[in-house]
Amino acid sequence: MTETAPEPPAALVIDDHPLFAEAMAQLLRGLRDGLRIEMAADLGSALARIADGGPFALIICDLGLPDASGPEVVARLRASARQTRLLAVLERPDWVMDAAAMRAGADLGIAKTAPLAAFRMALAGLVQAKADGHADRLASLTPQQARILALICEGKLNKQIAYELSIAEPTVKTHVTAILRKLGVHRRTQAVLLAQKAGFTWPGKG
Repeated sequence: MTETAPEPPAALVIDDHPLFAEAMAQLLRGLRDGLRIEMAADLGSALARIADGGPFALIICDLGLPDASGPEVVARLRASARQTRLLAVLERPDWVMDAAAMRAGADLGIAKTAPLAAFRMALAGLVQAKADGHADRLASLTPQQARILALICEGKLNKQIAYELSIAEPTVKTHVTAILRKLGVHRRTQAVLLAQKAGFTWPGKG
């Protein structure tokens, strides 16, 4: 009996602006060979695709869709795709909205006005294959999350991290929550121990 070949990994881009959606698709194609990319122009269509054709390894979602906006988009996607990595795209830099999107379940938020290199870096971290080892969990962290984990390992408090990275303290708290979730731990001390066992270092330090 001939075995059926497994489906290639897939990503879902949700945006009602075709040019932006295609730009994201092109970036993804350049980052991972064989990645199947699907698109949806609104939340309803996206949820239908998830129900019919999932699972997806990655979802990129605009937070300003015709039928939904803001953290609601993330929350409804997360409810239907619990294990999928999710990049929330904001219309403009907004740390309040960014923090709200991450509380709703996004792995990372980025503004449409960010440089192309920032999108490439964010997507590069999110499209890595999922694995159970400590090193692979650490590899799933975004560059900003890795920087914050490195500072946590140095014993820095959220207030100190916020000052050093020039970001708001609530944003740091949101990132810490995401870091703990990705590493599969519940406390900062556990995250530090996991990082030490894996020999974690942030390349920007030193």
